[in-house]
Amino acid sequence: MAATLELVKDLRDKTGAGMADCKKALDESNGDMEGAIEFLRKRGAASVAKRADRSSNEGVIFAKTTTDGKAAAIVEINCETDFVARNDEFVDFASNVVNVILTKNPSNEESLLSEDIGGKKLGDLFNEMLAKFSERILIKRHEHIQTTGFVLDYIHTGNKLGVLIEFTAAPVNDGVRSQMRDIAMQIAAMSPSYVRREEVSGATLDKEKEIYTQQAIEQGKEPEIAEKVAQGRVEKYYQEFCLLEQTFVKDSGKTVTDVLKELSAANGGTVDVVKFRRYFLGEEASKN
Repeated sequence: MAATLELVKDLRDKTGAGMADCKKALDESNGDMEGAIEFLRKRGAASVAKRADRSSNEGVIFAKTTTDGKAAAIVEINCETDFVARNDEFVDFASNVVNVILTKNPSNEESLLSEDIGGKKLGDLFNEMLAKFSERILIKRHEHIQTTGFVLDYIHTGNKLGVLIEFTAAPVNDGVRSQMRDIAMQIAAMSPSYVRREEVSGATLDKEKEIYTQQAIEQGKEPEIAEKVAQGRVEKYYQEFCLLEQTFVKDSGKTVTDVLKELSAANGGTVDVVKFRRYFLGEEASKN
């Protein structure tokens, strides 16, 4: 029986072992899950088998950009305890992972773990981490951004929250770069879901309108009035979840759009936000 991607992912979820090791184990066991787990345990890659049901809610988030700001990477690596998350070897491993993502841009986790780090495969370093700490450790998610504009990274203290934000142009001086960083901090603090309102899907808007309309009717409003109330609430939705319409956290008299206008003037040309990625440790998935 061939080791399908679905089987490989299932084995990885059960054991925490690397994708390449899981594929090899399934190949060796002819697709038998229990046989594959036994194979991994014999190799030492899956003393992790008995950790399968443990929760991996601790860990770190690393983000990094190239010096010219043309490429960036972000990764979340999970473990079970804060003790391991703060361990220098675990942090070094996470640093190696984000460096590989930044420089090699692997297409999947198998490719990522097959990359060479100082004469060792990243997957071998991963297995060493598993053996050393006897915890469930996993590379939960990662992304790479390439741009003709400029990408800036921001990591909140403690490496529990990270942001990548892509702009249409690079900063001409440190002052503009500082303003760009302020917008990255805005994303970290206010957790927008979109850059601009045009990105909100029609299905999402319809659902929000339905909820707001029903709430207004239950408060005693006539259907016609309830629809107008719902439209007003949609505007509030944009202001809460669309980055450009949010109130700027460092000056409540401005929106992020106002800050971008100031930034553009200082930079000598239009600077806009293309996209962002916000990783918060332990969340189900990134919002954008």
